[in-house]
Formats: sequence, structure tokens, C-alpha cells
Amino acid sequence: MRQFSVRTQARGQMIDITDRVRAILRESGVASGICCVFVPHTTAAVTINENADPDVPRDILSQMDKTIPMRGDYLHGEGNSAAHIKASLFGASETVFVENGALVLGTWQSIFFCEFDGPRTRQVFVKIIPGG
Repeated sequence: MRQFSVRTQARGQMIDITDRVRAILRESGVASGICCVFVPHTTAAVTINENADPDVPRDILSQMDKTIPMRGDYLHGEGNSAAHIKASLFGASETVFVENGALVLGTWQSIFFCEFDGPRTRQVFVKIIPGG
């Protein structure tokens, strides 16, 4: 298992981490198997979506803010309940197949780290599991 840090710059942000995950896969030498990407945070997440158009991540964050606003009828004392809800909806992990030493992603797909309570320095864990 490998890990790396992600430094976010805003309360809500989606950062493409695909190249960092690909580098870990390359270093592993695994040709076929699965790649698990895990975020050990309760107010951050990981997702796979389009990265060809930068408006897509912006639209996702914008709609999430409209659907789950930062201020609401929340009881959690830290004031970041919206971030917890968003992270739960997106999820803490993604699994991607590995074939021929490459991540099996669609043409427009990228792996995004999703920050919902930044700015912060976060950790991402990557585990490459060989298999036939």
C-alpha cells in the first residue's frame, strides 16, 4: 500500500489524482488486477468522473452546494455537517480494474479527490492487488 498527500485550496474542490495513482501503479509493476483508492477522511471523498471539461467538476460542486448547503438545520457542533453528508454520498473509495499495466478508465474518466471541508492537507491510500 502507498499513500500520498493532497493539499486543497478551498472549502469545496475536486482535484484530479489520476496521474499520481498511475505512477503508483507503474512503480508496482502489476500488469493485471485491481487498484483500490481510499480516502481516510469523513469530510472528503473520492470519485470517478469526466475531466475533459473543467466545467463538470465545477458543476458537480455547485449542485452539491445547492442540494446540501453549508448552513442548514444541522445539529453537529463543528459546523461541517454538510461536508460529512457530501462525503457519505460520494464515498471513501473507488476500485479500478488494471489490465496491461494500465488503469481501465473510460476515455473521459479521471479519479478525483473531493474536498468538502477545506482547505486542508489530506491523505490518499492506494493499494494495487495483482490478479488474473
